[in-house]
Amino acid sequence: MCGIVGLHLRDPELYPQLGQLLESMLCGVVERGPDSAGVAVYGDTRRCPEGHAAVSVLLLPSGATPEALKDALADLDPLVTPAGDTTLVAAPTGVDELVAAVRAAFPAATVIGAGRDLAVYKGTGHPRDLAGTYDLAGAQGWQGLAHTRMATESAVTPEGCHPFSVGPDQCLVHNGSFSNHATVRRDLVREGVTFDSANDSEVGARFVASRLAQGEDLEKALLALRETFDGFYTLLVTSAEGFAVVRDPIACKPAVIAETDAWVAMASEFRALAPLPGIESARLYEPEPGKVYAWTR
Repeated sequence: MCGIVGLHLRDPELYPQLGQLLESMLCGVVERGPDSAGVAVYGDTRRCPEGHAAVSVLLLPSGATPEALKDALADLDPLVTPAGDTTLVAAPTGVDELVAAVRAAFPAATVIGAGRDLAVYKGTGHPRDLAGTYDLAGAQGWQGLAHTRMATESAVTPEGCHPFSVGPDQCLVHNGSFSNHATVRRDLVREGVTFDSANDSEVGARFVASRLAQGEDLEKALLALRETFDGFYTLLVTSAEGFAVVRDPIACKPAVIAETDAWVAMASEFRALAPLPGIESARLYEPEPGKVYAWTR
């Protein structure tokens, strides 16, 4: 059992409130996953300034401190911001170039997110405490998602936390389990895909990223996932264009969607949606089994 929340803002006047709204939603699903929490924020120019790329990393031991990382990347004039287990690095360069520079400086560091519009944070601990560590309430932007985890398929580690961001400006969060993830993992490995954790959700994220890299949109990628993966799941996947939701064909895992002219939101439970402005007039519905719901900017 895990908790998922996502918020896609249609009204730019709400952009300054993204973090506050997302934190209130996160707190609404804390009991569903007290092991750890991760968040992703799109469009916060203070975390990833315009013209910059941003990379989120888990800095492992052996001297991989934020200060050492800043010194190693001095030629790129990076903005380095530690937040618990995660360190966010932004620099006026390309995404691939920044990722390569970080990995060259510290090969043991795990990249957990990269893009031009995205900041990802992951860590273990109580979700309410982690929201403060990430300064979630101070975040701004047009879209965000968060996940609270109750581990079932792998250990409680920062690497095993959600979201899984394995493609540019892409994220996936998952409530449930994939029963055939080992088989799909082997197929992806044969195609040259590498993995950072033993988490079954990462397999789903790598599969979706592979389909998006082939030119498919979110809806087509998730339809392909539905046909390939067995198990019980509710998934929320985000990109630089928007977000999408899908449940398994039996719909064992809960999900609620709410829509107004100002925003679209989804959560594992309604109580996470209750604090949103205008919720009293929102269109509320439970996503149908196996159907992909997608929204774009």
